[in-house]
Amino acid sequence: MPEIHSARMIRTVIFDMDGVLVDTEPLHHDAFFRHFAELGIAMTREEYATFLGSSTRNVYQRLKAQFGLTEEVETLINRKRELFGTSFDASTGLDLLPGARALIEELHAAGVPLQLASSASKQTIARVFTRFGLYPYFDNLVSGEDFPRSKPDPAIFLHAATLAGMPPAECLVIEDSANGVTAAKAAGMVCVGYRSEHSEGQDLHHADQVVAHLGQLSAATLLSF
Repeated sequence: MPEIHSARMIRTVIFDMDGVLVDTEPLHHDAFFRHFAELGIAMTREEYATFLGSSTRNVYQRLKAQFGLTEEVETLINRKRELFGTSFDASTGLDLLPGARALIEELHAAGVPLQLASSASKQTIARVFTRFGLYPYFDNLVSGEDFPRSKPDPAIFLHAATLAGMPPAECLVIEDSANGVTAAKAAGMVCVGYRSEHSEGQDLHHADQVVAHLGQLSAATLLSF
């Protein structure tokens, strides 16, 4: 009997990190707003929400231009990372988001190669992967700090696909931000939007599917797109 092939085959899953695997956003929020206070910047919640999914470098490039900051972008980044590192090391309640570890383990057991494509710095990715023992499950970790433009630019996802040796059409991305979903679709990938309670105000309607909990996903459902 001939095999039945779907029009598309998902061969790798690409995870975003912040807001999908772990909620470090409160720690980033705290670090950013402490730094904004030091810089004398009055930041609204609405304006801050537009930064979600952007790399720290891109955030400070925007702020430097908008507020005429005299410090070098590198100096601003280093101060924010220092503040974040202090908050991260002191946090006792930080954990993977509900359903994240189970989904990772199920996909890994099913032989699905996993990639990370996060706007976070390599340093932050290393902190999270070390604390939660995630290194064995992922083939490649891609940081937004290596790209001149943040999501919604698709470059980070296209690079993850190249490292995985997969065509974009066979990659599925799990994202929680509007910028991330836009980037995944611009890369020609399938995208599941995760409407996380930790990522408010994000328009995910252009994702192929939107879920409210990672427990709604399984290896079978993701590979059937």
